[in-house]
Amino acid sequence: MFKKILIANRGEIALRVIRSCRELGISTVAVYSTADKDSLHVKFADEAVCIGSAKSADSYLNIPNIMAAAEITDADAIHPGYGFLSENAGFAKICEETGIKFIGPSAEMINKMGDKITAKDTMISAGVPCIPGSEDLIKNAAAGMKMAEKIGYPVIVKATAGGGGKGMRIINSAEEFEDQLASAQKESAAAFGNDGMYLEKFIVEPRHIEIQIAGDKRGNVCHLSERDCSVQRRHQKLIEECPSPFVDEKLRKKMGDAAIKAAKAIKYEGMGTIEFLVDKFKNFYFMEMNTRIQVEHTITEQVMNYDLIAEQIKIAAGENIVGNRYLPDGMFAMECRINAENPLKNFAPNPGLIKALHIPDGFGIRVDTHIHENYMVPPHYDSMIAKLICTGKSRDEVIRRMRRALKEFKIEGIKTTIPLHLALLKNEEFLSGSYDTGIMERFDYNTIKEEN
Repeated sequence: MFKKILIANRGEIALRVIRSCRELGISTVAVYSTADKDSLHVKFADEAVCIGSAKSADSYLNIPNIMAAAEITDADAIHPGYGFLSENAGFAKICEETGIKFIGPSAEMINKMGDKITAKDTMISAGVPCIPGSEDLIKNAAAGMKMAEKIGYPVIVKATAGGGGKGMRIINSAEEFEDQLASAQKESAAAFGNDGMYLEKFIVEPRHIEIQIAGDKRGNVCHLSERDCSVQRRHQKLIEECPSPFVDEKLRKKMGDAAIKAAKAIKYEGMGTIEFLVDKFKNFYFMEMNTRIQVEHTITEQVMNYDLIAEQIKIAAGENIVGNRYLPDGMFAMECRINAENPLKNFAPNPGLIKALHIPDGFGIRVDTHIHENYMVPPHYDSMIAKLICTGKSRDEVIRRMRRALKEFKIEGIKTTIPLHLALLKNEEFLSGSYDTGIMERFDYNTIKEEN
């Protein structure tokens, strides 16, 4: 087992890793930017090293500074969390070359699944269902239009190096193809330095269902059931739940088997997620693989009663996985992402000073957060400041508990998405469980005011 782990991340996920490390008897090193000097992960780690100024490029994406921090603190492993360098093959390779264990898959695995064209080819070879689309990058608009005519509109163009919803456009007809493709390429080039695009059939009324998987050094792979991540805005998730109200036992088994097949195809090591789009007829298609821990890993932990971060660390240290964990009867969990945003002003970021804070508590409630009273939410990073997770014996019980917890959650000084979540938890489409990824396009934002 490792003696000391450096957490190359910030905020609630850094704090989450610190907690599991402490329970495993492992010392921790926090790295932080000048903007995060008062964050809880800095206070709770055994050691802390400032690695640069507020800009991510100068700190959390600064590989030389992170490696220097690992060297001077004598860390023998690095946990990347999610975001930042968690799926950076170059960073994983540097860790390998310097003898520091990267807690995650190898650089080769990250490369295989990070490029969406390569990932799709790998999945097709493994026999995993994939969405019909281009086999290679689109050379130009004419070639893309020819492919679109072949598979039928609507289609979606995606950045091969994309993520977080950037570089994606839905195209409904040939007349709008050229303009939409150019727009997606421009956004992708600005965000990723790569304007390579591929094309897929756009699945109407899809659910976004992901399967949590784990693999060890000996080629063993297991899955830990599904999470429904269909409530999202501009491809950014808002609420996740486990199990999905849409998935039955037959579909769960088929998707779980496909996810294991996908992970075995690349001899996957570590925690990861196979993401699928599922149409209204319960046909499912591989979308992408995330070679890291997910934000929403919490709800799997709650339902399965299983510390995924601890297991991730054990796998990296060479231990065997424990095998499939089957979904227990009568266990449900839901997560609301609490962001420092104003949902009534097009989700404009709302950083600033938290003047007062009350975090909900009670049976079946978990809050993962790094904020505290008098904490200054910086403008430099992702706007998520907390995750509220509720667990219960039925979906209805979880929703009622979540409403109660949201009403107790008081954050004064900044705007947050708490009123949005309260409104969503009264939305008939969500309550019925029959929603899809377009729910927020149909959502009546005027209902948020009624909840304030």
